[in-house]
Amino acid sequence: METGNDKDKGLIARDCISGNTVLLKGGSIVPSLRETTGDENSLPFVGPGLIDIQINGVKGVDFNESTLNDEELLFAAKFLLSRGVTTFFPTIITNSAKNINQILSVIDRACTEHPLLEQCIGGIHLEGPFISGADGYRGAHKKRYVRPPDWELFCGFQKASGNRIKIISLAPEWDDSNEFIRKCRNEDVIVGISHSKAESRHISGAVDAGAILSTHLGNAVPLMLPRHPNIIWDQLSEDRLYASIVADGYHLPDSFIRVVLKTKQDKAILVSDATCFSGLPPGIYETHIGKEVVLEEGGRLSMKGQDGLLAGATKLLSENVQYIFSNNLAGLSTAWYMASAGPAKLLENRNIHINKENRSDLVMFNIRDGRIIISEVFKRGKPVWNQNEQT
Repeated sequence: METGNDKDKGLIARDCISGNTVLLKGGSIVPSLRETTGDENSLPFVGPGLIDIQINGVKGVDFNESTLNDEELLFAAKFLLSRGVTTFFPTIITNSAKNINQILSVIDRACTEHPLLEQCIGGIHLEGPFISGADGYRGAHKKRYVRPPDWELFCGFQKASGNRIKIISLAPEWDDSNEFIRKCRNEDVIVGISHSKAESRHISGAVDAGAILSTHLGNAVPLMLPRHPNIIWDQLSEDRLYASIVADGYHLPDSFIRVVLKTKQDKAILVSDATCFSGLPPGIYETHIGKEVVLEEGGRLSMKGQDGLLAGATKLLSENVQYIFSNNLAGLSTAWYMASAGPAKLLENRNIHINKENRSDLVMFNIRDGRIIISEVFKRGKPVWNQNEQT
């Protein structure tokens, strides 16, 4: 059997999604492979690179700070690569128009000047400011910056970003929101429903207009909702909507995740919603919006003094995959799909093509004692990280 040292011959591995034995050679998967010998259960796994379409920061880097710079973005990209995330969408939340434009401009310039960022940043996710201002639905977003959908303002954001805004999450109950959604659809921008108190008619209208995503479904809602109908049921029952979820053990109970998997099937995808506090020690931290958050042992992040209201997440996308797998919510194949090929399929709905054919962005890993241990990461067919490197 070939080993990782046989550079010319390649490495035999198992495709973690299909289960097929494949040959990894030159940073690409060769689908046709001669008969192998030996214990295939001992083979390493290979899967498409993870794609995080909602991440607010990582390891002390906050994508929502107006002081964000190239070095921080490069650090974040390299750190995420070491965790198997080969493509990510920096997520900018509700803020002043001035600060949003500043951050968007920094990301655009950094991508233009640094090839690694151009390759790793698949686009920008704008989560706000066109959301609900109501308590419970607004979450940690600052109320004074919440506003109704404004196409002229959005076009200004898009110009500042260098047309890199590929996803926008909004509340469809605002007047004229459907017209805004149609314009986004015409520009191949994915529209997600989030931080919303929409009624059934708003949900169906938004989907008819072109919305295709429920952003972190099950979160950004009050602790108490009407029995039925409500915004969660309406989105679960809408077959045209993909549903992204945060499976970190804190945002959603396992029973809800199971329901999402059953109702959405291959349209259920994982996002980290990770913040800059990911990877930091427990403690009380100040956020860019001027509020304090509490990071607990184990990774739970909540707003200080607000009855445990979640303030985002600290678990990375690979840890969400691990949670799904470890808690028997789905098998390895489904868990990895939800964080890689699943998001890629969503993006392709709006002509955003990431990791074409899942052959060039790859993650090699083993499973030891039920844990996913990443050994090597490839970006566009080239090795960019291995387990012998320090991160």
